[in-house]
Amino acid sequence: MAKPKKPKIRNRYSIGEWYGAGFESLTSTERFARAKTESETDAIIGADCPFQKNAKCNKKGGVCSLRQYQQVGDGPVSGVGPVITTCPQRFLESDTIFRWVGETLLQTKEPVVLSEIGFLDRLRPEESHDEDEDDSRDFIGRIDNVLVHPSREPMDWCALELQAVYFSGKSMANEFKMLAQGESEALPFPAKHRRPDWRSSGPKRLLPQLQTKVPTIRTWGKKLAVVIDEAFFGSLVGLDRERHLSNAEIAWFIVGYDPKPSGWTLVPREVVFTKLDASVKSLTGGIPLSKERFEEQLRFKLGKLKSA
Repeated sequence: MAKPKKPKIRNRYSIGEWYGAGFESLTSTERFARAKTESETDAIIGADCPFQKNAKCNKKGGVCSLRQYQQVGDGPVSGVGPVITTCPQRFLESDTIFRWVGETLLQTKEPVVLSEIGFLDRLRPEESHDEDEDDSRDFIGRIDNVLVHPSREPMDWCALELQAVYFSGKSMANEFKMLAQGESEALPFPAKHRRPDWRSSGPKRLLPQLQTKVPTIRTWGKKLAVVIDEAFFGSLVGLDRERHLSNAEIAWFIVGYDPKPSGWTLVPREVVFTKLDASVKSLTGGIPLSKERFEEQLRFKLGKLKSA
């Protein structure tokens, strides 16, 4: 007697949160209305961002995060796994990270938060600045935020970088187009393939930021805080930790998202102290192969060429 076939399992990534609302919590009418608007315009809609104070969403499409969706056979579609942050503004919910970083690194839950602070200047050392010049000039590089203790003298502060995750594959426009075709009560299976791109987000984006900023910041006797989500942190390889903040150069603040009726809420998960070198090794993928294992790959590929 033939064994029954196991149902096919399909997995794809799509919208986790849309303009702050959990995709799975939206009604069919809400999904249709949002998709219709997105699919009919090439401009940024400019809806309010729920994670910032008095600010508009500046991300085309309004997708705050990704989530993986699964379908078993012809069964219903369901979300699986963690929410994955794709917009750095998502980290700003309720100012939680500012209080968390401030308390951990500056011993205050109410740090003064400064944004977009120039770090690399185009001027040569011998050139002078106008004392009245503000921060509007064209810096080569900036720090996302600097948190300052409200009362300490001399000034006490730490730098803060926010790193979301890029994705590769088909654009979200494909999802908007599918959703705009009509209302459906059932949660739809994603229209196209895409995935979180850890390599672009880590080694190609975050790593150069750390290598550029940490050496100078540590000579000033200060720390760099980096906020990432737990999915991103899970992609790091063999990160060596420091037991004490005093021995660290980087403090990784790892957030997660817990479910709530209308979607998801940001929650602190863990703080990890590291040195720059350990972070570089972790972001670039771990320990190099031995010469023997590397040459095994060469022999395997040479064999395939000969047999072709």
